[in-house]
Amino acid sequence: MSDDLSDDALRKIHASMKVVAVVGVSANQVRPSYYVARYLGLRGMRVIPVNPGLAGQKLLGETVVASLKDCPPEVDTVDVFRRSEHVPAIVDEALAHLPNLRTIWLQIGVTSDYAQQAAAARGLNFVQNRCPKIEYQRLFGELRMGGFNTGVISSKL
Repeated sequence: MSDDLSDDALRKIHASMKVVAVVGVSANQVRPSYYVARYLGLRGMRVIPVNPGLAGQKLLGETVVASLKDCPPEVDTVDVFRRSEHVPAIVDEALAHLPNLRTIWLQIGVTSDYAQQAAAARGLNFVQNRCPKIEYQRLFGELRMGGFNTGVISSKL
């Protein structure tokens, strides 16, 4: 799958996300990586923070790990907050160490043809240049409460 996913495909991906490793998470509460990780946790997902500079510290109720190889095997989604040039190595590590991986998600501004091809070769979901928090809010009605026209018709306010 690529960055031209249908809303239906994105809903299915979100429904499958149970344990998310957030690569490049920050402890700074005003950084997007922190509040996206926090948001995913508030939506019922277990969030595994990945940042070698914070390894061993507690963040969002979990111990920060240094790399994906240190993550529990139940991680099914990797959400990447790193520059595009770092993505191939991150994806290779995810593929080598996460047996239950179903989705590779690259944040807004992050793209990788290599990651897309590697995900396709393994039959994984792949999303790039999008944010799971924004997509969740758009698809499940939360942005409407802020006055945004999401293009999703619903009887919810």
